[in-house]
Amino acid sequence: MSASLVGVAALVALSGCNLGSFSTSEKAPPAAASPSPSPTPTFDSQFTHDGTFQSHVEIDGVDFVYTLYPTKSTPRTNEWFPKGNKYFSFTFQAYDLDRDLRDPFKTKRRVFLDRIEVESATTTTSGTVERPYTLNAKAQTITFDPEPLAGKYGMLVTSPKGAFELRNQPIGDLAADTKGVTLTFRASVRIQRSAGSSSYERETIRQEVPIAIFASDKPTQAAQIPVDAN
Repeated sequence: MSASLVGVAALVALSGCNLGSFSTSEKAPPAAASPSPSPTPTFDSQFTHDGTFQSHVEIDGVDFVYTLYPTKSTPRTNEWFPKGNKYFSFTFQAYDLDRDLRDPFKTKRRVFLDRIEVESATTTTSGTVERPYTLNAKAQTITFDPEPLAGKYGMLVTSPKGAFELRNQPIGDLAADTKGVTLTFRASVRIQRSAGSSSYERETIRQEVPIAIFASDKPTQAAQIPVDAN
């Protein structure tokens, strides 16, 4: 397995969070900067409050983990304002709960991710709805790993051999009265019926992630990142 894929698999595994609709992990992705104290947002958002978001969705004994976090460019989620780009990254991975974490990989069911789709909708005081971010692509063509393990059903996302990762996704300028943005994620997957089987079940894993936007006349500020920062 490529070194970059190993890095992706390690990144995906967060623990102890709640991600509404996507699985169990081993390690956490790079810790996002903790939001500094701010007034309670009028738009309820775990992502904004915690500085990260993770969900677990179990289907037929497979745990799907979806993780969203702000990037180093705009790490302070309590300072995401209508103007300016606000950057996030996200990951997606599957875990076979019928097997122990350290069981041989050949005993685990394969899960392949075909397409990843994301839609967005804003919440405003005026009732106007904008759609500032969209995505609809074959997962293996856009994932961070340039050489993902892939087959006829898409890219492998079974832990620890495969994971999907997309970095530095921008939410751009929004209407001045925007209170929040809701991202809706859909992952089209195929789940192996049993280890070694040629039969797969098709499923769509859906997850909504609310993100609070704070009123301000100034734009969201990009953080100053040292040139030698990892």
